[in-house]
Amino acid sequence: MKILRTPDERFEGLTDFPFEPNYTNIKTKDGSELRIHHIDEGPKEGPLLLAMHGQPVWSYLYSKMIPFLTSAGIRVIAPDLPGYGKSDKPASREDYSYQNQVDWMVDWLNANDFQDVTFFGQDWGGLIGLRMVAREPDRFLRVSMGNTGLPYNPEVPKEVIEEIEAFRSSNIKLHPLSMAKEVSKMDSSENHPGLKFMYWQKFCWDTEDLPIGFIQSMQLEKRSFISLILNYVFILIGKYSSSPFKTYIARAYEAPFPDPSYKMGPRAMPSHVPTIPDESLEEQRKAREFFSTWEKPFLSVFAGNDPVTNGIEQDVLQMCPNAKSAPHIGGGHFYQWTKPEELSNLLINFIKEN
Repeated sequence: MKILRTPDERFEGLTDFPFEPNYTNIKTKDGSELRIHHIDEGPKEGPLLLAMHGQPVWSYLYSKMIPFLTSAGIRVIAPDLPGYGKSDKPASREDYSYQNQVDWMVDWLNANDFQDVTFFGQDWGGLIGLRMVAREPDRFLRVSMGNTGLPYNPEVPKEVIEEIEAFRSSNIKLHPLSMAKEVSKMDSSENHPGLKFMYWQKFCWDTEDLPIGFIQSMQLEKRSFISLILNYVFILIGKYSSSPFKTYIARAYEAPFPDPSYKMGPRAMPSHVPTIPDESLEEQRKAREFFSTWEKPFLSVFAGNDPVTNGIEQDVLQMCPNAKSAPHIGGGHFYQWTKPEELSNLLINFIKEN
């Protein structure tokens, strides 16, 4: 397995990210060594919260929440998934299968021997993390998650599968602004989830130099129209890495990727979300069956205004009858950044009251 490692100097000078790095080496199936990074903040004797991010971000997403959590006595462990942040980055699309990602993070969890864990996952952090809980349930005391789920689609109409596969292989070109338009329509569309999500899957895979910093800047901060257009011009001419109009947020989310070859994880992972039947189907069924009898505390924490995941909460509550639903707090898909205090308080109360 070819593995890339981001130079440390790429992370120097990031705004509001003073956390010391922690590294764990695990072995992949072919014997390669994969280094996984995590943040470890707060009192070592405090209740342990494992906070997992998704695509296309990294543990920087939790930097606003960590002060709220640690001041309440919570120990926060926030890993970077392989392919993201300060973790190593496998270079091949095939490396990022759903099963590989679960296996890597289970091995990381066991190598660190974390016990009495409260889990929180969002986006791919939920898809991977919920499978981790199902594999290692004795390590977990509580489960919380939001803006994510455990998708299971064993019966998808043939015509839907054919339309998705044809779209993925088509010559249609998507760009960040057209993608933003498609994402905004996901909430109102009556189409099958796979027909909604295929735009993001195709955009990520077809865009070799995925403009992650620009995408996150669009979602996480208020930008003037002129500023967005100027940055967009640099994307169009293939010079976004040298754009003088990038904000600190854009720089933080571009930091893990010195060049496009490092972006295989963010590019490949959307296509592995099982919106149609694939090789993950049986393991998804087993995990959902596991949560159908889960008796420990389970908190569903959805934003309520995320067009990507609105509607999924009901499926989560049906999957796990023991789950409780927290009030929606808004903030969109990446509410760890936009609603850090509100989300932190929900998790603090969940831990202290259960």
